[in-house]
Amino acid sequence: MTFRRVAVAATAMVLGLGLTACGGNLSQGGSADTGKGDIKLGMLTPLTGSSAAIGPHMKDGAQLAVDEINAKGGINGRQLSLTVSDEACDPKTAAAGAAKLVSDGVAISVGGYCSSATLPTLSIFNKANIPMIIPAANSADLVAQKLPNVFLLNGTGIQQAEAASKFVKAQGSSAVALLDDNTSYSTDITKRTDQNLRQLGVTVATHQSVTAGESDYSGAVNAVLGSHADLVYWTGYYQEGGLLIKQLKAAGYQGKIMVADGSVDEKLIQIAGQDNAQGVLATMTQTPQTIPGGQEWIKKYQDKFGTAPGSYSTQAYDAVRVAAEAIKSAGYTDGQAVMKALGQINGFSIFSGPLKFTPEHTLSEGGFDILVIRGSSFALNK
Repeated sequence: MTFRRVAVAATAMVLGLGLTACGGNLSQGGSADTGKGDIKLGMLTPLTGSSAAIGPHMKDGAQLAVDEINAKGGINGRQLSLTVSDEACDPKTAAAGAAKLVSDGVAISVGGYCSSATLPTLSIFNKANIPMIIPAANSADLVAQKLPNVFLLNGTGIQQAEAASKFVKAQGSSAVALLDDNTSYSTDITKRTDQNLRQLGVTVATHQSVTAGESDYSGAVNAVLGSHADLVYWTGYYQEGGLLIKQLKAAGYQGKIMVADGSVDEKLIQIAGQDNAQGVLATMTQTPQTIPGGQEWIKKYQDKFGTAPGSYSTQAYDAVRVAAEAIKSAGYTDGQAVMKALGQINGFSIFSGPLKFTPEHTLSEGGFDILVIRGSSFALNK
């Protein structure tokens, strides 16, 4: 099921290589960078709203990479700096945050969590000639416009739907309930999973869409119970996912429950209640806790920030490292040169494996693990 296993030692070895490059930046079509001062990276991540728990994980993961690169001398003697703005999983908030990052003169964007919030930022960064290395958001809608500045560092919704469908089929489920929250990310996975399941001969018993931010999902719960589904697949985020699990269990649902990667956070367990959450499955790319040998990296993170890393800590960490590698290869911070360098990366070591982008700027190799909740955390389903 998984393609994504790389020893942390390999990552450390790559970081140990000297990162050197010439300066030069083109910001919003303006004049070239003087080659002096910090090279500015920008990150949009949820700091407020229902997914605010994710923001610190991503911010700290990115900052750890910035600090490690700077400790090695930076890039051609220049230090990296990280500016973080709120996306709140809200399109208007994200667009405002992107505009602010552009005005702040960032050279590369290394953020993006919610796909629906990331979508309106694509054109903002593209018009400003700023490459985007997106660590988390993964809706196929993000690459549908074929913008030259957009690169996804997470497995796509296409890959997630394939993994979910194959697992459901292998489990012998005969009737599946699909639940989404009407966002780009969630509906993309649900639509593709629906198509895949039908091709595999698995019945989609019901497909329900709920409104994010509500607290009563009895309509969807009753539809699931009435459909006699033996597995529920929720493709939205953890706030609503936790409530749905809690309400499904309270209503007497006895079948399996699986969630998509937007719900893989310990907050899901807290909201659902630990007893209700036991055995809940998830489709998810690697997390620090599920990577063989990842304990060394986890310790570095904990020593620096005093807390354990979470979902998308490693992807944010790698987004900064990939940005630095592209600047090194390009020889400039000019957006067009960096975009070309990103497209030519072949074999650069990141947590998910040797990096190479497809012509669509998605991962050429990527996949999703199946996790399961045991106790108060997610673990590999073995």
